[in-house]
Amino acid sequence: MELGLSARQTKGAAVDSTQGGFRLTIPASDGSRYDDAQLDDYTGLARRAFPHRSLDLSLRARTSAESAPGTWGFGLWNDPFGLSLGFGGSPFRLPALPNAAWFFYASPQNYLSFQNDPSTGSGQAHPAHGFLAQTFRSPHFHPSLISAGLALPFSRVTARRQLSQVIAEDSVALSVDVTQWHGYRLRWREDSVLFEVDDALVMETRVSPHPPLGMILWIDNQFAAFTPEGKISFGVLAHPEVWLEIEELEIKRP
Repeated sequence: MELGLSARQTKGAAVDSTQGGFRLTIPASDGSRYDDAQLDDYTGLARRAFPHRSLDLSLRARTSAESAPGTWGFGLWNDPFGLSLGFGGSPFRLPALPNAAWFFYASPQNYLSFQNDPSTGSGQAHPAHGFLAQTFRSPHFHPSLISAGLALPFSRVTARRQLSQVIAEDSVALSVDVTQWHGYRLRWREDSVLFEVDDALVMETRVSPHPPLGMILWIDNQFAAFTPEGKISFGVLAHPEVWLEIEELEIKRP
């Protein structure tokens, strides 16, 4: 099927075609700006009109650095933040809880798990950064969102615990040399998500995101963290020039 992908990049970044696919590059930065290069198939769409309700995604990928500051990856999500930093003309969307299934790298400044809570021992431990196979499933709306929002100014720990009750997640840390070519496959269905690396199963989960979702491949220099202790931080990081290269990209609808 046709990929239907649109390229978007901030100033100085690039999405270039290669013989086998694409190279996404962000230039060196002192951390004073947001840098992003991405391909997606939901540009200009309202979240309810995102194109996918199930999907098979396969590709080969490598990156220029084993531990690039920021995030990169490929897969499916609902663009929950409602804003696309650095992209003029993007449609406004109200923020939403996350629904995603992707191969995701997050540098150590990130903390992207809602289930870990060492202070109480509650919740299954999930990696909060590193190179992950990861899924999130959240309702489009839940009454707990109101109480979490009200609690946030007074107790971020309480707000985070309330969010953990409505955001389901699953993930595994992957031991892969990401600077070398590897094959990745993601199969998303209504009741399950399957992840493979080099034809070997690395995770199969029943935590399947609610549709509809859009496909995204990206590399950027941002971070976000909401720790069990209630610390919230986000921003952009200094970095050298880094790139993500993709080839043999295929998508199939079952």
